[in-house]
Amino acid sequence: YKMANFSLKVNGKTQEVDVDASTPMLWVLRDHLKLVGTKYGCGIAQCGACTVHLGDNAVRSCQLPVSAVGEQEITTIEGLSENGDHPVQKAWIEEDVYQCGYCQAGQIMNASAFLKKNPSPSDEEIENAMNGNICRCGTYTRIKKAIKNAASTENA
Repeated sequence: YKMANFSLKVNGKTQEVDVDASTPMLWVLRDHLKLVGTKYGCGIAQCGACTVHLGDNAVRSCQLPVSAVGEQEITTIEGLSENGDHPVQKAWIEEDVYQCGYCQAGQIMNASAFLKKNPSPSDEEIENAMNGNICRCGTYTRIKKAIKNAASTENA
């Protein structure tokens, strides 16, 4: 493997990493930048536990090579809000969504990117947007309720 130096903008800060160009962003974030809120779930972009924002889009970091990031900003769960007070995070707490919590960073990152693009979603739109994020504890009803709560809070 040939190592390369990458300058990445992560959570508003420029970070330098020396990694192989094919290294998935998940491992750059967790192993090199020590941002461990983004979780490894399946490694094949099917579960959503590793979801981060690339620009304004929710992406699966386990399949995103560091070389594909370029100048785009990456936001992780640690950078979504300074004090955990993003409307989606607050709604998650109000609706008591967490059970084991493993998938929740990915769920929150997907939901927040979705609400930025669709601030007044229908139930069907929420279900379609969140379909790729798996929760082994089955908290889907509370997740949908929290997203509706966050949407009404953001639009108030």
